[in-house]
This record gives sequence, structure tokens and C-alpha cells, in this order.
Amino acid sequence: MSRVKIGDRWVGPGEPAFIVAEAGINHNGDVDLAKQLVAAAQAAGCDSVKFQKRTPDLCVPAEQKNKLRETPWGDMTYLEYRHRIELDEAQYREIDTYCRALGIVWSVSVWDLPSVDFIAPFHPSYLKIPSAALTNDALLRRARELACPIVLSTGMSTLEQIQKAVGVAGESELILLHCTSSYPAKTEDLNLRVIRTLMTEFSCPIGYSGHEVGLQTTLAAATLGACFIERHLTLDRAMWGSDQASSVEPTGFARLTRDIRVIEKALGDGVKRVCASELPARKRLRGE
Repeated sequence: MSRVKIGDRWVGPGEPAFIVAEAGINHNGDVDLAKQLVAAAQAAGCDSVKFQKRTPDLCVPAEQKNKLRETPWGDMTYLEYRHRIELDEAQYREIDTYCRALGIVWSVSVWDLPSVDFIAPFHPSYLKIPSAALTNDALLRRARELACPIVLSTGMSTLEQIQKAVGVAGESELILLHCTSSYPAKTEDLNLRVIRTLMTEFSCPIGYSGHEVGLQTTLAAATLGACFIERHLTLDRAMWGSDQASSVEPTGFARLTRDIRVIEKALGDGVKRVCASELPARKRLRGE
């Protein structure tokens, strides 16, 4: 299985998992909250923090655009709400400067073609394609033009659809993420063994994007060999927003990154040997 380089980190078999805090839209359109999420990700030991970029006029279905929604800023149409929580170029410049100062890689999930063009001048170290866009061949091709690694989530998709998407994007500089696209995802729907199925089917690195509540199952994904691990990050799960309830708070994220690193150390290389720490016991118990 191949490796992919993101920034100065190799991602793939034999490498520490690349851990991403998915800030997504949990900033609710507030750049100061976005920077707090960046700081929380860096403090938790994450390798990267990631946001979401949409063009609301393209991404919001026609039948939903004029539906009224209650928000912290008053009642507004769903389209108005989607515009309200999008960060603009100046705000992303602010985030870019802040991430560089903290030494953490940042990127976005792109949901449409203009969003790829929007993020291109930032020269992202990788680009995420969300599960919702796995069947969008034009988006996959445009993302590939950026000449950076593509991370592709596979929620809501059959193996045949994933194979087709990989055929469009190419396996070079590609990372596939097993994902269950429900929020929050039920434990019985996670089907973590698909991580191994994807490892058998494809030669690119395989990771995991989790939307479940709790940390145990994400740790299990690390044990199964997921080399890119993504969970949503929030400052407070009680905050207003559609993704907050399926997110992890900063203290939980710090435990997650700590425990993944412990698991990686414990897994070892699979070669059976007598450890130096066992020699005194062997001498005492066996006389060897």
C-alpha cells in the first residue's frame, strides 16, 4: 500500500495516524470561534484542522432555499442561513495566518466547483471531498487539478460507487476514508471492518471519518489500521448548530489523540521477539 505526503508528514502504513479535527461549520460563521477551534485542535495534538466550504446557491436544493429556519440570528430562510455561516476570503486569510503561527496544517472540504477555485490560492496541503460529493465526477477532476493529495470520504456509497470515484480521481495521492453519514451515527451502523475491506480493494491509504458519539469506536478504527482519522471538534456540544451533537469537545479530543498514540506504540511491528524487559523474568523463572 502506498503512502501520501501531507505537509511534512507521511500518511500510510507504518506511519503514525494523521489526526484531523473537523471544525466544519461549528464556528457558526464567527471567525473568532473558528480560531478558537484551531487553537483547541493544536492543543489536543492534532495534525490538522479542517473547515467546510460551500457555495450556498449551488449546494442548497431548490425546495429548501426558501424554507424558514429558526437561528440564533432570528428567523431566516435556509439559503440565508447557509450564507450567514460561510466564511469569506478575508476570514480564511485570517485563519491561514493563525494556523501558520500555531504550526498546524489546515484545509477544507469542498462541496462544489467554485469552492475548489476559492481555496486554490491558499495552496492547501490536501483537499477533502465529502461523502455527499463522491459521485460528482466534475468536482473530483477539478480537485485533482490542484496537484495536492485528495482525501475522499465514502459515506452513503456502495463499493461500486467508490471504485468509480477512485477511477475518476486516480489512486495516486489519494486517501480513502470509511464513513457512516448519519449524525450522530449509531454504533451498530459503523461497520468498522469495512476499513479492512477497503485496504484489500485499494492500494491507497485508508482512514476513518467518524460521526459517532464517544471515542471507543474511533480508537477501534486506529487499531484496525486507519492511518487518517477525522472527528468533528466543537467547543461545546450544547452549542447551536447541526454538527455540534456529533462532535468531540477539546478535552475529549486530547484524550483521543493521546490514546491513539498509545495504541500505535502498543501495536508494535508484529514480529515475535523476547523483549529486553522480559530478560530478568526469563532468567528468574526459567533459568535462561
